[in-house]
Amino acid sequence: MTHPTNLPADFNVEEWHLVASALDVELDMMAEVLRAVVYGGAGVSYFTPFSLGEARAFWVEKVLPVMRAGTRRVLVSRVNDRIVGTVQLSVDTPPNQRHRAEVVKLLVHPDARRRGIARALMIALEDLARNEGRTLLTLDTVTGSSAEDLYTSLGYRTAGVIPRYARGALTPELEDATFMYKELS
Repeated sequence: MTHPTNLPADFNVEEWHLVASALDVELDMMAEVLRAVVYGGAGVSYFTPFSLGEARAFWVEKVLPVMRAGTRRVLVSRVNDRIVGTVQLSVDTPPNQRHRAEVVKLLVHPDARRRGIARALMIALEDLARNEGRTLLTLDTVTGSSAEDLYTSLGYRTAGVIPRYARGALTPELEDATFMYKELS
């Protein structure tokens, strides 16, 4: 697997742990990343206009409960202690599918893109999945996006495309979604 070579020297990827003393500040950083990604046009379930309050509510209402339940693992990337990217591993699967997990919400702040951060997050996520005993990862992404190209370069294969799957972030037009998978060795 190709490892990123152009990462900033002060860059790291770590699992996001909910530390009460830092939670408010970190939620603000996570909200800023999500909002910036939406305004950058990424198809990540939301569309403009999209406020910081709505972005923060996503983390508080949708992500924190499943993290606390143990069915979602969240990785963050930091540069100078500032969160610039994140990705989630959903391990909430039925009993007959404990071998797989879903990649959710790969987000990199537009100001931090093209430095290998998304690739580093995905490599770390795959390691986390292996450590969880998961051997199959699935995901969906906007067809034709740079994210699709990244996933393909990491060895993900296309299972299929669903036309007009979701509204675009910057336009009311419906975009196709590509569903992908990777078998981990």
